[in-house]
Amino acid sequence: MSIDEVERLTPADWFFDVRDQLKWHIYRRSEQAFAFGESVRAGLRTPDEIRAYQSKLRADFIASLGGLPADDGPVHARLMGVVEREKFRIERLVYESRPGVYVTSLLYVPNGLTDRAPAVLFLCGHASEGKAYPEYQRVCQLLAHHGFVVLAQDPIGQGERLSYWESGLGAPLVGPCTLEHDHAGAQCAPLGWASARFFLHDARRSVDYLAARPEVDASRIGLTGNSGGGTQSCLLMLTDDRIAAAAPGTFIMDRRSYMYSGGAQDAEQIWPGFTAAGYDHADVLIAMAPRPVCVLAVTDDFFPIEGTRRTVESCRHIWAALGVQGMPELVVDRAGHAYTRVLAEAATAFFARTLMGAAVTPDRSVTEPLPEPAVRCTRTGQLRSDYPDARFIHEECRDRAAALATARRSVGTGRGREVALTWLAEKVKAGRYGCELNPRTYATRRLGQLNVAARVWWSQRDLMGHGLVFTHALRKEQSHAWTVAVWDDGTKRLAPHMKWIRACCLGGRSVLVLDVSGTGALEPHPLLRATNPNEFYGVIHKLADDLVWLDDSLCALRTYDVLRAVDVICAESDGVMPDVRLHADSTTGRQCIYAYLAALVDNRVAGLDAIGEQPRWSDWVLDRMYDSRQIKSVILPGVLEHLELGEP
Repeated sequence: MSIDEVERLTPADWFFDVRDQLKWHIYRRSEQAFAFGESVRAGLRTPDEIRAYQSKLRADFIASLGGLPADDGPVHARLMGVVEREKFRIERLVYESRPGVYVTSLLYVPNGLTDRAPAVLFLCGHASEGKAYPEYQRVCQLLAHHGFVVLAQDPIGQGERLSYWESGLGAPLVGPCTLEHDHAGAQCAPLGWASARFFLHDARRSVDYLAARPEVDASRIGLTGNSGGGTQSCLLMLTDDRIAAAAPGTFIMDRRSYMYSGGAQDAEQIWPGFTAAGYDHADVLIAMAPRPVCVLAVTDDFFPIEGTRRTVESCRHIWAALGVQGMPELVVDRAGHAYTRVLAEAATAFFARTLMGAAVTPDRSVTEPLPEPAVRCTRTGQLRSDYPDARFIHEECRDRAAALATARRSVGTGRGREVALTWLAEKVKAGRYGCELNPRTYATRRLGQLNVAARVWWSQRDLMGHGLVFTHALRKEQSHAWTVAVWDDGTKRLAPHMKWIRACCLGGRSVLVLDVSGTGALEPHPLLRATNPNEFYGVIHKLADDLVWLDDSLCALRTYDVLRAVDVICAESDGVMPDVRLHADSTTGRQCIYAYLAALVDNRVAGLDAIGEQPRWSDWVLDRMYDSRQIKSVILPGVLEHLELGEP
């Protein structure tokens, strides 16, 4: 038999389809959390119960993001120019949400104001132009035309805030919007942060700035945005009681409907542990009660409209219990994913009614977007070119990583190491479904002087483990010396490792080449347009994020798979304690990290043999231009708060 034929061995050809099992394992766990959350929300009946729930929701959410930066300190707003229009002026602004973190924004101020006016914070969706995107300019102009002071800010990674902009190239090294958000977001996770904390903090400081403007009535600040701006709106709705009314657009749905749609999401849209705690998009709305909310949606969205309808309907009893009828409102346009004219006019009418006490009939035809240079807030069009001291998420992560390294060194060895390893063991084992192993062999083959046995067992009760066992054909007696090999792609990438496998078997050891969940013969079916499960926004990316919602990680789950492979070896050793070693090969990728982690938490492992450099989270967290391929598979949220590989 050839190596190619051995690499194609799969239980799916014999008796068990393993390719969808990781997806359904995660979906079943999610369903349990969805049901729990729905029952809790349905049981909220009294104002006291609702207020207590809102308080816990806010605290839980902020904690899940890793806390928030301090909101104190001046924003040092700088007026970079003014654009005069017939009904309003546009101030081009740069201010600081934190020292060195510059925010480029446009402030629309209606002409002829004689008293403090209501205001609306507009948060931009995933348009590379940010605040200059014509669709967003139209919404802001319409609101200003009807008497609202409007602040539109560039989000991180959009407009004039491209973190990876290189002046010499005249282009970013990492693309804008989702590409940048995920590149920076992955570096946050090992540090105990979610990147949403930075988007939220920018929005909170924008509210600070609006509230301090002499033209603005700080008690009447509204909030809107669609798509990624809908996400940012939700972050603020969950945490800031200064928002008097909110109209989140083309984002509110429910986690269940989007999970089954098969789509992945941007980094700031992944909220650690939110699903595990029973929370869902309905809680975003509930956090606002009894303040007015108008959910803006479209029928032909990739965010499922049925989830939107269910969510709005499911929490109306909350407003009723607080003495408010008809909330939340829902406006649906028959259109695709956009802040459409219908939604813009509905939002304007909603804010006029709730913040002005007036009835208006908006007409979007009064709007006329300006070319990007006319609304530019920097000289060059990019903060990184104009402000040498500008800080972005990577700079924040770099400082956090240094502080955590210092803290780990101060704890030292001994008791501190023991606490760190206890944390690691809990992360690896928490929430796992124990079961009988029931190991079996489904195929045997001969590869030169090696015998090959294709084996399966149950890693969890709905997740089958898989591996190929290699032994030397000339070895007559059963050896109790085993090596479990862990490398990227598992049994689908044998050829580069065959020399090592032969040498190990010739030395008298049995070699188990392991497929951890979602790799090798266990690789899941692709989802949506992605053909390679491991590509950006492919199925592994999506399922890894689904696990983060469950306060879990693909890294922890796969490390548990390694422990279960050791269980199989021990269970079949006829009462003799086997000599089990782990083999970690980093020359093909980072996934050997599961072997390093398993060796730390399982004292049955006699040792670890490594080829290539030991993987370290700090290496890529500190690297501004790290290789982000398959990075989701090795993220262990919060790990650098406790330990780093290679440290004593």
